[in-house]
Amino acid sequence: MFALVQDGSITKYLSGNRGITLGDIQYPKQIFTLWTKSEREAIGIYEVVWDNTNKKDEGWYINTNVSYAFGSGKVTASYGSATAKAHADTTYTNQDNTDGLIPSGKSVGDVKTEGLKTKKIRDVKSQAAVILQDTDWYVVRKADAGTAVPSAITTHRAAVRTKCAEMETAITNAADTPALETLYTYVNTADEGDPVVMERPLGKFPVLGS
Repeated sequence: MFALVQDGSITKYLSGNRGITLGDIQYPKQIFTLWTKSEREAIGIYEVVWDNTNKKDEGWYINTNVSYAFGSGKVTASYGSATAKAHADTTYTNQDNTDGLIPSGKSVGDVKTEGLKTKKIRDVKSQAAVILQDTDWYVVRKADAGTAVPSAITTHRAAVRTKCAEMETAITNAADTPALETLYTYVNTADEGDPVVMERPLGKFPVLGS
């Protein structure tokens, strides 16, 4: 992405996929690929430099719109301060009721907008259900034919449920969105000099046979 700077101000943003007319001169699109940086800047065209300092993971935060500025001989695109997504549910209030904003079937105190905690807990429950499906047939066979479920399978299924409960507790106890994000952030937990071991505080579900 490029910007046209005239008299010290950005006057146009350019994609670089078509030519541009400046004054009486028509420049082909090749100036964006074949010209040097200095050659382009001599006619007021600057490549946009991105500053992602304030940009955060959109799974956890709402980033601001990008703003552009020209200074110190360059055009910079940057973000403002990101806003953390709500980690807890919001509920319908008495004011919502007064304003007629509560839909049919809902009432004061019901969930209005789900927070990240609710969504993440639903995710781990779903993951646990998918894992357990792989061994459900043992349970069905026992119910149908009386064949005992192997102890390794029983142990694994119990471990999956236990880990799911642990994850739900950790998510519930997260004080805010940054704390919730930390649970999912992988870090190297190996001692210095040892092979890298990437783990996250939330942990992971057990794997059958491992």
